[in-house]
Amino acid sequence: MRLFFIRHGETVHNVAGLYAGVCDSQLTAHGVLQAQRLGAHLAARSASVGPVVRIFSSDLQRAAITAQAIIDAQTPNRSSGSGAGGGYSYGIPDQERAVRLVKLPDLRERDFRSAEGKPYGTPRTDAETHQEMAARSDRFVRTHLAPVLCDRNLLESPTEVSVMVVAHGLILNFLLRSLLSRFAPAELAQLEGPGTEYLSAWGNTGYMEATVGLAPQDPTVVPTGVDSKFEDAVSTISTTRPKRRIKLNVLRLNSLDHLDGLKKTRGGIGSAQFDKNQKTLDSFVRPSPKKRKLGE
Repeated sequence: MRLFFIRHGETVHNVAGLYAGVCDSQLTAHGVLQAQRLGAHLAARSASVGPVVRIFSSDLQRAAITAQAIIDAQTPNRSSGSGAGGGYSYGIPDQERAVRLVKLPDLRERDFRSAEGKPYGTPRTDAETHQEMAARSDRFVRTHLAPVLCDRNLLESPTEVSVMVVAHGLILNFLLRSLLSRFAPAELAQLEGPGTEYLSAWGNTGYMEATVGLAPQDPTVVPTGVDSKFEDAVSTISTTRPKRRIKLNVLRLNSLDHLDGLKKTRGGIGSAQFDKNQKTLDSFVRPSPKKRKLGE
């Protein structure tokens, strides 16, 4: 299994240098192009990372639209199989085939409260605390992500599958810390340093990629930090197969290779709010369809 943590595309608040935590800042035209580039990049890698079987995002539109671009790019890679789920041709169960975007408030960016919409550098004395952000992150990992990462059907799928989490730069660091503390403490120790506040930078549409699998023949209980209710849930996945430790390895952080060669449109157009009704350049140069003659 592959796991991706992804930051949203560029927004109007990013360009203006304004705090946008829970403010529903919209993507710029350039931000939409970044999201489309990311979607195409991940779809092109489907032979090695597999189809997207789970995708979570913040319920703020900048993250949700970026996540939807990933889903839209996956569509050509789906088969029209005869399974009830309309499925993929990847050898995974029918019930795992339908990809639905799950939007969650817990994945929102830090709430800057009185500093929302204000210029960078504005005092943030009443902003959401790190403890509050950590609590949200832990809740998401425990409630939504860990059950997926411990799903034996996905872990033992005959082909690779991918799980995506699309969120925001600051909260992604707390999500990453929560994830690694449970599944890969050694990886966390490598990223941490004295006084380290954030584990990684996150450019617009930058992503973390990790492999997730079962450690070879290492019977154990569920991952560190998982509560008893989740332990009981995991034990019901299979009564015939022994529990085994989850092994997680981070392959890359803040990967932006998919943006190579992408330049922002000049004249302020690229930084403007994206207008879905605006024509793209190729719509002007693409030949219009010929009118059919009577009787054709």
